[in-house]
Amino acid sequence: MEKRKNLRDLNLLDRFLFAEAMEDPVIVKSVLEIVLGKEIALKYLPHTEKEQRTSPLKRFVKLDVWAWDTDDVVYDTEVQKEDTKNLPKRSRLYQAMIDVKLLEPGEIDFNRLNKVFVIMITPFDLFGKGLYKYTFEMKCKERPEISLEDDATRIFLNTRGTNAGEVSEELVELLHYIEHTSEEVSNRCQSNRIKDMQRRIEAIKSSEEVGVRYMQAWEEKILVQRKAREEGIEQGRTEGIEQGRTEGIEQGRVEGTIMTLVETYREFGMSKEDTVTKVINKCQISSEDAWKYVKQYWK
Repeated sequence: MEKRKNLRDLNLLDRFLFAEAMEDPVIVKSVLEIVLGKEIALKYLPHTEKEQRTSPLKRFVKLDVWAWDTDDVVYDTEVQKEDTKNLPKRSRLYQAMIDVKLLEPGEIDFNRLNKVFVIMITPFDLFGKGLYKYTFEMKCKERPEISLEDDATRIFLNTRGTNAGEVSEELVELLHYIEHTSEEVSNRCQSNRIKDMQRRIEAIKSSEEVGVRYMQAWEEKILVQRKAREEGIEQGRTEGIEQGRTEGIEQGRVEGTIMTLVETYREFGMSKEDTVTKVINKCQISSEDAWKYVKQYWK
């Protein structure tokens, strides 16, 4: 089972902490201002995990953090820990999904489309040039001095850049802090905005309510990861008749689910008694069976 990080050990590249932190409009404002180098006044509260969908039958996306300022500029800010080899085209899809929601049905004036920034923060160099910041806007291939001026900008941020002299010191500090989110790192920063960010994130990490949400999110993640196992321990542990195999598969699902719950609750420091109660409620089994499984999987 994947080892669970303590909530206090998470950094802003961890999607859970990033989403919790970016619910705070002060943090969102600070991040955007440092990245873009300009003052921003938010018009609405930021949204995290905002779903964008054009049709129930089409691919949808979830935007990590969606914000809208008083100049009606739209911002989508994402973190991505692993290089999935598809970020350029993923950013294209995100921009398209944002655009398609910006005009009312029947609107024929495309100049009413808002200015849009899609910002992706990664701990790797997507383009291999050592830059902290890569900014892309549409330009003419034959005449690079001609800009399309479609008001769409995509920015890729690399927390491990090497060209500190070409970007602001505050951006370098922010990107380092995003990867290493701690009081020790924030104390070394000159930026008062980052120091304030650390105080706010420390409050998030100390919140009992956030801790419960983190446990629930981890539990859900583990259950999804073990779905294959829950499909039936070795396909129901039998190759017998179809009925017997079906029953075996169902039993395997139940056992896989219970094992995951027991291991997860144990890792969170829950007692055996409380774990039994949780298993009974979630799996609708008897107290006797619940105790049997807890004793079996409490490793």
